[in-house]
Amino acid sequence: QRMKRIEMNDPVAMCQEGGVQYKKGNYRSAFEYHTKAAKLGEMEAHSKLSFLYNLGHGVEKDWEKQIYHLEEASIGGHPVARYILGYDEGHNGNKERAVKHWIIA
Repeated sequence: QRMKRIEMNDPVAMCQEGGVQYKKGNYRSAFEYHTKAAKLGEMEAHSKLSFLYNLGHGVEKDWEKQIYHLEEASIGGHPVARYILGYDEGHNGNKERAVKHWIIA
């Protein structure tokens, strides 16, 4: 049933399939499913893409793209992504911005 939903461009189904592929160790396939879902506005997919860029799973490590996807997910209301952005800001010495992220999360 999920594959039928994917064929109909259901971003939640694409994100779920990305998770299935990731668990199987098919990182490139996971990256592709999450990318498609993110382009369709799925915030969880943006969060997962930030994780893939951070670890270099299925894609080359890229800090700027990691942060981009965290920001997109945060803007879309993803609380874990917002928390991670706060952690990153705090780690970089921007304590006031970190606290603002955590309050929003």
